[in-house]
Amino acid sequence: MAQDSVQVGGGRWLYVILGLIVNIMLGAIYSFSLFRVPLEKLWHISATESGYPFMLFLAVFAVAMPIGGNLMQKWGPRNTMILGSILVGIGWILAGLSTGIGMLSLIYGVIGGFGVGLVYGCPIAVAAKWFPDKGGLAIGLTVGGFGLSALVMAPIIKTLIASVGPLNTFMYLGVVFLIINILLSLPFKFPPADFKVASASTPQAQATTAAKDYDRPEAMKQPTFWILWFLYIIGAMAGLMAIGIAAPVGKELKLSTGLAATALQVFALFNFAGRPTFGWLTDKLKPKNAAALSFIVIALATGLLYTSKSIGMYFVAFSLLWFTLGGWLAIAPTATKTFFGTKYYGKNYGVIFTAYGIAAILGMLLSGKIKDMTGSYYSVFPIVMIIAIVGIIVSLALRPPKS
Repeated sequence: MAQDSVQVGGGRWLYVILGLIVNIMLGAIYSFSLFRVPLEKLWHISATESGYPFMLFLAVFAVAMPIGGNLMQKWGPRNTMILGSILVGIGWILAGLSTGIGMLSLIYGVIGGFGVGLVYGCPIAVAAKWFPDKGGLAIGLTVGGFGLSALVMAPIIKTLIASVGPLNTFMYLGVVFLIINILLSLPFKFPPADFKVASASTPQAQATTAAKDYDRPEAMKQPTFWILWFLYIIGAMAGLMAIGIAAPVGKELKLSTGLAATALQVFALFNFAGRPTFGWLTDKLKPKNAAALSFIVIALATGLLYTSKSIGMYFVAFSLLWFTLGGWLAIAPTATKTFFGTKYYGKNYGVIFTAYGIAAILGMLLSGKIKDMTGSYYSVFPIVMIIAIVGIIVSLALRPPKS
């Protein structure tokens, strides 16, 4: 049996690779800023209005995650991913037919965002179930595609907009996403009920596996569930606030256009690296310690930024902030697996992930309000540092639920 289990587990890394590729395409939303100026010129709209599709997309994305978890429990990951992939493709294709920002917000933000919410949780749940021994690393690499997306998709989107315009870019990419994501969805499945790998019997692997599987209603009664959810909000909010102001702070430092573009590419690499790194650390150090470490890094980075307005410190500190944001997108799903098991994983992480949508909205509103009140984005950093210190303290309460 042990030999068969190891042999069965040998091909499980395929799901990680396919999940990473799927997430690269889903993560094209992070390159939406490239559409904003062309759309502002096309429809004569304000900078605020051009951001509506992005905000609505992220909000619907988060709302759709629990629904995707329910569907995954009933239909399995393959069918849920196919439905989500169809909606993603339709959302992008129909966005190309938009006649105004309101129509684009509804089509792209609602249909596309809902589709991404259905697909996103599936490769994560599959990785969690196929990797009882290395869940953090597998989940981190799977979601890493979202962080890597800006490096891959931004040059493609920029080139397409320059050659065919923003609306045709939506349409062309929608066709590509529709076809490729459906094809990549076909191999996804959960392991059989008796699936095991030899290394899963080691003490380290057992430490990363929940003592029992909690269904969503039971999990939501546990204080651990809501502590993790709250930590995810403030961890993601700190990172998203930093990401949202990286370019404006670069302008305050008078970075050249070329250096600013290089900075964003460097930050994207750190955002990707944070996911497998913190996924692995969550397995090795336990969720409590990995979470506390991420907040220590955030506090250190924001403190350095506020006290030293140099280009060198800008690169170092923002790299660390992007690194920890990527980290939370691995800490939270890995901790969900560790605390509540894999049987109902999709349903449980779907609710936990709503924290990310809340963080996105709060982070954008708070950073903008602070800038309006003080006249400088540098005033954001002490606030983020305070949030990180709160995170360090609350992390100490993050421990396995009592059965």
